[in-house]
Amino acid sequence: MVPFGEAFWFWLKLGFISFGGPAGQIAVMHHELVEKRHWLSERRFLHGLNYCMLLPGPEAQQHATYIGWLMHGTWGGVVAGSLFVLPSLLILTLLSWIYLVSGNTPLVAALFYGIKPAVTAIVVHACYRIGSRALKNGWHVAIAAGAFAALFGLRAPFPVVIAGAALVGVLGGRYAPGRFTSRAHQAGEKHYGPATLDDDTPLPAHASFAWERLLRTTIVCALLWAGPMLALFWRYGGQGTLTQMGWFFTKAAFLTFGGAYAVLPYVYQGAVEQFGWLTAPQMIDGLALGETTPGPLIMVVTFVGFMGGAHKAALGPGLEWQAGVVAAMVVTYFTFLPSFFFIFAGAPLIEASKGNGKLAAPLAAITAAVVGVILNLAMFFAYHVCWPQGLAGPPDWPSALIAGLGLLALFRFKLGVLSLIGASALLGLLITFLR
Repeated sequence: MVPFGEAFWFWLKLGFISFGGPAGQIAVMHHELVEKRHWLSERRFLHGLNYCMLLPGPEAQQHATYIGWLMHGTWGGVVAGSLFVLPSLLILTLLSWIYLVSGNTPLVAALFYGIKPAVTAIVVHACYRIGSRALKNGWHVAIAAGAFAALFGLRAPFPVVIAGAALVGVLGGRYAPGRFTSRAHQAGEKHYGPATLDDDTPLPAHASFAWERLLRTTIVCALLWAGPMLALFWRYGGQGTLTQMGWFFTKAAFLTFGGAYAVLPYVYQGAVEQFGWLTAPQMIDGLALGETTPGPLIMVVTFVGFMGGAHKAALGPGLEWQAGVVAAMVVTYFTFLPSFFFIFAGAPLIEASKGNGKLAAPLAAITAAVVGVILNLAMFFAYHVCWPQGLAGPPDWPSALIAGLGLLALFRFKLGVLSLIGASALLGLLITFLR
């Protein structure tokens, strides 16, 4: 068995190098754990990845939690999942503070002037990348188009769109079998030599399903949620900013089918339109910071929490940055706690139901709807970046040019996200200087 200390240092290292979104993070884990260290076999690795992709939440972080849990039980999962997030929490909290105190300085404003169009191009590219995998037939295209129309034209709430897609999937799986396919990871298996947890290694005792263990895990996780939530309610009341954040991001954690890009419209609806924690341009800036830091992209919620806590003075007047730090921790805690619950309590159940056609159909429909959701997000970003004064005002042609160049770099030259953001930031500086 892999020594716990050795695993701890690996998960800590992974937390600082996990750039590139879920695909890049999963690729790093595969290279390190399967190809280089031989801690898991290819089949073991993909088996865990398959059911993590069926869950709401960041699949890369959940997969790290799963592997840590598989190797060392509950504490192994806690360490792996927490260290995947903590470096990003610290970095983003620091960057959020810098943004709060200097975001309006000419240098920072010039950098973000170039970065915002790049983020728009990244979201459009993500929509294409996910759509090319998810839209397998006309049914899926229709679901995606319906989700886009519901959000863009009717301004329907995000949970209603996801629930509607799931219902279509249930009905489609019953009356049109074969039209809906599972979202599970598809990849050819390779062999990299004997592994500590090989294909024929017996399943650890803690990984087998037991009703008593499920009940105990559910109670513990419920207390870990209810304790802080009740404390916030007692201290700040139901309308307190921190209480509202805890409840709102708990709901968001259960709706993140399709990754961070899919749930961002829901976060935008709540954080910008409903609660006013930050502005739309600040939301785009937060996504830009999330793209350039390690960890799951959904860590953008840390920035949302920081800005909301500071803007609303959640701890009282004169304590803005302290409120931002506390709010960032509150938001991150309530966002990721359900992911740990899904692994520790639900993994054996989902693993046992793997290949269940009744589950595959609604999940495929949800994945198709995610494409329309992300397209709506791309339109939202393009509108605010290229028409900063609204459609009645003139377009911002330099921003449109940077976005166009970003799309060309991503689609034609396969440029990495970090390289694109860096080049776009320099373009922003150059354009601002020329002006």
